[in-house]
Amino acid sequence: MTDAASTPVEADPRSFDNLWRRLLMATSDILGWPLAFLFVALVEEQPLDDHQLALLMLVSVVSQLMFGTLTGLYRGRFRPFSFEEIGAASLSTGLSGFAVLIADRLANDDPFGHRCVWATASAASLILLTRYVRRWRARYVRTKRARSRIPVIVLGAGDGGARVLRAMLHSSRSPYRPVALLDDDPSKRKLSIMGVKVRGTTADLPAVARAVDAQAAVLAMPSATPELLQHLHRIAARAGLQTLVLPPVQQLVGTGTTAELRSYSDEDVLRRKLVKLDMSAVHDLIAGRRVLVTGAGGSIGSELSRQLSRLEPAVLVLLDHDDSLLHDVHRSITASATVHQELADIRDPNRLAEVFGRHQPEVVFHAAALKHVPALESAPSEGWKTNVIGTRNVLSAAETAGVRQFVNISTDKAADPVNVLGYTKRMAEQLTAAVAERTGQRYVSVRFGNVIGSRGSVMETFQFQIDQGGPVTVTHPDVTRFFMAVREAVRLTLQAAAIGGPGEVLVLDMGAPVRILDVAQQLVEQSGRKIPIVFTELRPGEKLHEVLTSSDESASRPQHPLIDHVRVPPAWPELGDTYDPTLVSALVRTGSSGYNSTRPVPHQETTT
Repeated sequence: MTDAASTPVEADPRSFDNLWRRLLMATSDILGWPLAFLFVALVEEQPLDDHQLALLMLVSVVSQLMFGTLTGLYRGRFRPFSFEEIGAASLSTGLSGFAVLIADRLANDDPFGHRCVWATASAASLILLTRYVRRWRARYVRTKRARSRIPVIVLGAGDGGARVLRAMLHSSRSPYRPVALLDDDPSKRKLSIMGVKVRGTTADLPAVARAVDAQAAVLAMPSATPELLQHLHRIAARAGLQTLVLPPVQQLVGTGTTAELRSYSDEDVLRRKLVKLDMSAVHDLIAGRRVLVTGAGGSIGSELSRQLSRLEPAVLVLLDHDDSLLHDVHRSITASATVHQELADIRDPNRLAEVFGRHQPEVVFHAAALKHVPALESAPSEGWKTNVIGTRNVLSAAETAGVRQFVNISTDKAADPVNVLGYTKRMAEQLTAAVAERTGQRYVSVRFGNVIGSRGSVMETFQFQIDQGGPVTVTHPDVTRFFMAVREAVRLTLQAAAIGGPGEVLVLDMGAPVRILDVAQQLVEQSGRKIPIVFTELRPGEKLHEVLTSSDESASRPQHPLIDHVRVPPAWPELGDTYDPTLVSALVRTGSSGYNSTRPVPHQETTT
């Protein structure tokens, strides 16, 4: 083992930078005194002699350095140009002036011969001190009133930390009260921001939490990596603290409010460069148009409907077969858009023809689907009827109504499919490509990974198991999946509608896949309970690792650095109501020569 004492320690360049800044500030403050006395010596009617001038200069310099150090002004305790720094500067300058006054009185026969100097210095200090006291009293009153608020420790004493502190201290509606700061930067060890002191590093969180009786920790690091957020969240969870986070830096606007803070969630592991939307193109696509969303009550469909309602559509039609979900999503839309609810099942072509004929949509987002692998493996014909026949019904209705833009929401299971969900969604992509080829219109598909927060997702399952006391079940210790947040899914859907070409499938670069065991362990740690994790086995139709594109697909990124464009063989075959794995497998591999007729298949023939 290497002796730590003999190991050379590389100096942190930031500590030297901070030291030089403090020395520069101290030097400029100290030089202010002799310069002021030289000026006085030139303009005074009774000028000071050299002895008096040298004495006062010496006393002023020593006093300023001493009082500036004692108040923390030259020890890096305050952010530059902050309210606290002004207070410390005023105090140290006032005390230095008083020391010079005493020295002048003791050393000179006419000690008050320079009253104008002392009067000016005293007035300036008094004016600053009065404002400081008023500001300090206002802060004290706010702090006293905030005793009933949740005491929190802020991790990060940079710009994010200052933003959080300002929001907490200046808002009368803030539910939080900052009691300590932590930062791993050695140069901030004794820093104080708005009266809140840095009490150590992030490793000291448990001890500081006990000392200040904190209830929550705020991760005030908007540029932090997912790995760092996870690490800090685990430290906070072990300390028994709730974890609050700031959104990524791309989402921060204005000076900040406590409304930005939210509980740490599993989608924080996805914190990465967000998909940048060409909002002008998306707005031009939606504004003034008649837009229809199938599956509008689902996890993706409901968020998509809310986002669309803000883009000023002429009419927004929400279609779902569940009346309760339809009611909920309609109620959640706050934008002043014209919204119509349509209760309909995509398996019913006649009902779809009625809805499309009445509203004549110009843009359609198809989010209706059955999506759970085990359920579809046990009832493949149900998945076939919804994901394939239902999609074909929607496409036929859209083609008949002259829909110009169509976005089919797919899944990564459609890439090299091995289960019913994958095969049926792959068929839906091929059906969409067939209509695109036939009409030349921008009918596209979008592939998602697992959507965090969606109903029935693995996170929801794990959380239910934890709430029930366990065990948490994981199929395999090495199984991985791609994850994305619902907001990302909707952003990709909107971007696809704006940039996708006819028949294309668009796939988001979702970063590295996430190990499901890591997700389970994180949720268990977050719960603060000792819950066992047991391994079952991969269920029928499940892969150990998912892929985003099939082995025979060629991906390119012609328009966006995070979105792949791929093509699938179009297919528009005669279809029955029964899932035929042999037929489906053949169609997925080769497509069908019957897709390119000049007219859409009549609605009544799609389910025969």
